Amino acid sequence: MSSRLRLLLAAVGLLAFVWLLLAALDRALALAQRFMGLPAGMRWMLGLVLLLLVLAGIAFGVWWLRPRKARAPVAAPDRASLEARIEKLRGAETDVEELRNELGELDRRRASARTYLAVFGEISTGKSTLIAALVPGAAPARDARGGTTRDVATYDTTVHGQDWTIADVPGSSEADGEARERMAREEALRAHAVVYVCAGDLTRTQGEELRWLGDFGKPLVLAVNKADQWNAEELDRILDHVREQAGGIPDAVVAISAGGEERFTRHLADGGTEEVTRRRAANVRPLRDALDRLLAPGAAALEAQRENAVLAGLHERTGERERAYRDEEAQRIVRRYARRAIVGAMAAVAPGSDLVIQGALATGMVRALAALHDIRVTDVEIDSLLRQVRMTLRTGTSVVLAIAGNALKAFPGLGTLGGGVLHAFAYALIFDSFGRALAATLAERQTLDQDDASARMRELLGDAGAARLRQLAELTGEALRNR
Repeated sequence: MSSRLRLLLAAVGLLAFVWLLLAALDRALALAQRFMGLPAGMRWMLGLVLLLLVLAGIAFGVWWLRPRKARAPVAAPDRASLEARIEKLRGAETDVEELRNELGELDRRRASARTYLAVFGEISTGKSTLIAALVPGAAPARDARGGTTRDVATYDTTVHGQDWTIADVPGSSEADGEARERMAREEALRAHAVVYVCAGDLTRTQGEELRWLGDFGKPLVLAVNKADQWNAEELDRILDHVREQAGGIPDAVVAISAGGEERFTRHLADGGTEEVTRRRAANVRPLRDALDRLLAPGAAALEAQRENAVLAGLHERTGERERAYRDEEAQRIVRRYARRAIVGAMAAVAPGSDLVIQGALATGMVRALAALHDIRVTDVEIDSLLRQVRMTLRTGTSVVLAIAGNALKAFPGLGTLGGGVLHAFAYALIFDSFGRALAATLAERQTLDQDDASARMRELLGDAGAARLRQLAELTGEALRNR
């Protein structure tokens, strides 16, 4: 665009702004004239409303522009409580060696007195190439296709007299790479500091990963790679935008060029083409300066933050094992009591009796499931819950019997529908529904929520799938054969 054209556009813009300003001033004077023509009482009322609106706007502006408090790091439980939970799982014959090994690795790294740094980010952002630039002599595997790093690889170096270990972790957002992404996250937690590598504006996924890393309060550097692709003006604009997207989470945002190789197709004068590989110069000085500043205190000074991050991750993984164990154990408890209910139903079937749940067995199942989730329940709470369940069953007896009858027709081999077989299968359905509902309520709410358990039970009674009915039919047949 020529200078004359830019000058003309600027003049047109200035004239348009002046015109809008004059129009707004004219409108304001007209409104003021109309306002002064109103009765005194109306003027006072409108003036008060305008004042309140102005004050509300000022208050909102002050709140919006207030300095944001730094987010507190994720709080991890103490090590002793974690070890007790792991040993409890071990006593329940759950595989916890991975969790125990994590604690051993925590101690090993502390004793080594090395500073651990993890290079984290999505695939194809240049993490492995960056490590090659940071560690002299390192030769991480690289591939233009991306996603080359399949495992955690570590490289040792010495910086200003400090021993560093830099970890190259698998890239995130890789197709079918959930296991490798988890591996990368676990290594990021074990490090004293993290370098997050991106190649431009942050995507939503990258923003979420950055916030997750920032929650642990460890030194975090956001490195914008491939800076040699932009001129100075473009790079400044990109860095400003990335800082805005990062929301103050990283301790530093730097632009780097990791170097490496680039491939392109050259068109020859004779009309042919050739594939050319060219080395790109590396420039990681801004990253080195940021790391020197953030890691200057040394490994010992950063150990508390690292240990907190490791224990926080271990707390989450232990919770996953605990939930899996409780889910499996709850299924065994429900199946055991459903089998007992089947046998009890066959032993004493009163003519004309409705499907009222067997109180002693139901009480035992409630206590067993509550104990599994470390929830204390009183006799009064159990009696109240069973009364609510009985009311649910009285209104749903016909539905239960219909489902039981259709199930027995669909799954032959249990004998005729006469006698106590239908009644026994109905009890199996009732106990299975009640147990599943109660287990889900206790797991999610950590309390004996009667209304929630009853609602879940009604849903399970009325929506029994074919696979579940087949399991109950097999359980009924097994219980009848072994009684």
